[in-house]
Amino acid sequence: MAQKPSIPKGTRDFTPQEMAKRNYIFNTIREVYALHGFQQIETPAMETLQTLMGKYGEEGDILIYKILNSGEFTAKVSDEELLGREHLKLAARLCDRGLRYDLTVPFARFVVMHRDQIQLPFKRYQIQPVWRADRPQKGRYREFYQCDADIVGSDSLLNEVELMQIMDMVFTRLGIRVAIKINNRKILAGIAEVVGEAEKMTDITVAIDKLDKIGLDGVKAELAADGISPEAIERIQPIITLQGSNEEKLDTIASILSDSAVGLKGVEEVRTILTLLSSSTLHNVVELDLTLARGLNYYTGAIFEVKALDVQMGSITGGGRYDNLTGIFGMPGLSGVGISFGADRIFDVLNTLDLYPKDAVASTQVLFVNFGEKESAYCLPIASACRQAGISCELYPDKAKMKKQMSYANERGINFVALAGENEMAAGKITLKNMETGEQQLVDIPQLIAVVKG
Repeated sequence: MAQKPSIPKGTRDFTPQEMAKRNYIFNTIREVYALHGFQQIETPAMETLQTLMGKYGEEGDILIYKILNSGEFTAKVSDEELLGREHLKLAARLCDRGLRYDLTVPFARFVVMHRDQIQLPFKRYQIQPVWRADRPQKGRYREFYQCDADIVGSDSLLNEVELMQIMDMVFTRLGIRVAIKINNRKILAGIAEVVGEAEKMTDITVAIDKLDKIGLDGVKAELAADGISPEAIERIQPIITLQGSNEEKLDTIASILSDSAVGLKGVEEVRTILTLLSSSTLHNVVELDLTLARGLNYYTGAIFEVKALDVQMGSITGGGRYDNLTGIFGMPGLSGVGISFGADRIFDVLNTLDLYPKDAVASTQVLFVNFGEKESAYCLPIASACRQAGISCELYPDKAKMKKQMSYANERGINFVALAGENEMAAGKITLKNMETGEQQLVDIPQLIAVVKG
């Protein structure tokens, strides 16, 4: 017996019904982006390793999928190097390209390459898959879609406000209750500075970002393992466990960071963003979370993360401000801010909570039953008229038993079945059956269209 085929761990097939659900997510996000004036672009699935490496920190470099060079890719590598098993050095010799890790770095490369063709500030969105050589687990995949929006060429905090409004609007439309969390990398830099560990900022932020996963004791243990002094750890603890309203947290952290210019700058930025947001009507809670760090090294200002409130799931949206991402490609001084919706995790949340509208997953609205050649020929122009009116419909291709055709309609979730026998053809009409109520009525084409669309 042939071995049953399989797919790589961390990847998934999607059935037609699942694709309908995913397209509902993509279309919702796409519509909200368009409402805010964002334009769509696409970039290649693979980028040069020169573009990708060194942009996501050491852990990110390890998680990038490298693509072996074509042909004799080991010809320029010695046996000694191969036996040395230094994977990053070997990857640099054996591979020139890698699958994109996210959409932000390729976007920065895009901006630099097309700087003469775009108008600044440039508002772009991008909905494409990315790949990470991560350990698969619930809500974490090796291949997944990101739905990014970025604004480059503007330092204004109004851009952060707009992106938070977008997050609120998308999740309101999807029916998911969320907490939109905000912090600022400058505040984190200030914390590292005032506890006397400025040079260890990356270690501190990586550790405190895991508070939800490993708890306070786990964070303290990781900080200690990274060489953070016991005194600094004790000073960090009350900061990351700070409670109260956003305003109270800001006042407290401003007092703690009174000797840190960069920290106070971060506090002022967050305060401005929250003040501007207060004039908007948001449907979801906005929370200042001082443990939020967003592990990617290129963030320099405000950072965002969204958590679903009614299901256990990791971050379903994230993003932040980056002041000089394009500088690594020879175009310094161009500030940007962006967010990324995790479509796969949103898909899982909507499935768990069963929040999909019925019409979002239904494809065919009317099935024309096939009673034979004459009846099929009669139904074809009626089906065409339905499609012209924007109604999706199909004619069952074979003259099968009525029970089989009705079962097909039920399994597909088709709302209406149209039947045309001798009596209907003689009258120039068709019998339309509502599959939900069982009600049947004899109708002409305009009536059929009105009932289905009604």
